[in-house]
Amino acid sequence: MKYIFLIFFMSLLPQYAGKSLRRDDSYPKTFEDIKNEIAGYTGIAKAIIDLAVHGKAQNRSYERLAVFADTIGPRLSGSKNLDAAIKYIFSALQEDGLENVHLEPVKVPHWERGEEFAMMLEPRNHSIAILGLGNSVATPPEGITAEVIVVASFDELHKRAQEAKGKIVVYNEPFISYGETVRYRSRGAVEAAKVGAVASLIRSIASFSIHSPHTGWQNYQPDVPRIPTACISVEDAEMMSRMSFRGTKIVVHLKMGAKTYPDSPSFNTVAEIVGSKYPEQV
Repeated sequence: MKYIFLIFFMSLLPQYAGKSLRRDDSYPKTFEDIKNEIAGYTGIAKAIIDLAVHGKAQNRSYERLAVFADTIGPRLSGSKNLDAAIKYIFSALQEDGLENVHLEPVKVPHWERGEEFAMMLEPRNHSIAILGLGNSVATPPEGITAEVIVVASFDELHKRAQEAKGKIVVYNEPFISYGETVRYRSRGAVEAAKVGAVASLIRSIASFSIHSPHTGWQNYQPDVPRIPTACISVEDAEMMSRMSFRGTKIVVHLKMGAKTYPDSPSFNTVAEIVGSKYPEQV
């Protein structure tokens, strides 16, 4: 924690060296003011770090997260698990003695994945591990059986647009960073639909996997047909890429039973820790 804070603080040095910062129009703060203010919290920061690393709070965050994840499980928007999670955290915050613990009503999207599977039919039978991406539409009840085109980027997809029509696009995009690579998950279905593809399968946005698809939300565009979309494992994406480079024909049967319902009632869970020295400040 100390090192993360130090890196963040050092990153501010070039940006603010010799400049005056303002809390508001009437309170100019020089860089020296900022440095002295931060230094004044050294003792408090050390006490917090010692409590978390060596004191009675050691491993408490991990243990609480484990209990929460084991007891509640996945908390998809609009699901019963999300309702259970909100009740769990609401009670935990009250038991911990936080102030102003309350729930704020809010509407949230309600999408359910349903049953889903993918099977490679050519060049051999192979069960493909998939997880439907959030907000994906379903396939027809009988599923979709189509030839696969494997691409490594949106640029390659657009260059091969004529080949992609009527096919399932498999993205085998190389992982650069989550922020850079996640666009294939969020935009993959839209870009594939623009060139006439019938579905898209996106290599999980991860540096490695153990045959484990990594799912998440994806977005459609109003003026583009909505096609089914799911994540596949890094291993399956690489395998189909190798097959494609050899000129091997790949055929996949995809079936997804996803459903989108009207927005569901839910809650924001809010709590405060009122300061002991400046209770009136946020």
